[in-house]
Amino acid sequence: MTRHLREDIDLPQDRGCLRWVLGVPLVLLYLPAAYLCYIALAMTPDGPPSPYDPERDTIRLTAGMSIGLCLVGLLLTAVPVFHRTMGRWWYAGPFLLAAIAYVRAQTA
Repeated sequence: MTRHLREDIDLPQDRGCLRWVLGVPLVLLYLPAAYLCYIALAMTPDGPPSPYDPERDTIRLTAGMSIGLCLVGLLLTAVPVFHRTMGRWWYAGPFLLAAIAYVRAQTA
């Protein structure tokens, strides 16, 4: 009895198209995260800090939403199919974006 070996499903010629298909959901997560981070950076609260300042709460909220979207994208990138196909550079952008949003939320 002959045993048939399974062909490798990750053929090099298929990776280009697969990168596009897998990159679309990541981009759809990272674009709103980048926009929310930009909003958090662009907002400037008026006056001295107070415990019940709605502008500071808005900055913290938008920064937190940006961090949340980045974390969802990072978790999605950690799925083995994404990890094998997309490479490690897809971790750098959202990690940097989440770090900037975190610093902005802490300094608001």
